Amino acid sequence: MLCAEKLQRFMMATVLVIAYFLLSIGSIYGNILLFFVIAMIVVWAISDFCPSIWVFSKFFGHCKNYQ
Repeated sequence: MLCAEKLQRFMMATVLVIAYFLLSIGSIYGNILLFFVIAMIVVWAISDFCPSIWVFSKFFGHCKNYQ
């Protein structure tokens, strides 16, 4: 069963794969996407707030072992 935290990890992996692909073909959008992911991880690290987990928890709920 998917929960917010697992779904967020899958989404982050997918976005990083897309950014890697865009970088490999020389697109500027790969850099922009990579910067966005890094910025969101820094926001998550500093404030302990992840917007995607917040949104996904509204639809899927938190994982049982999430604290």
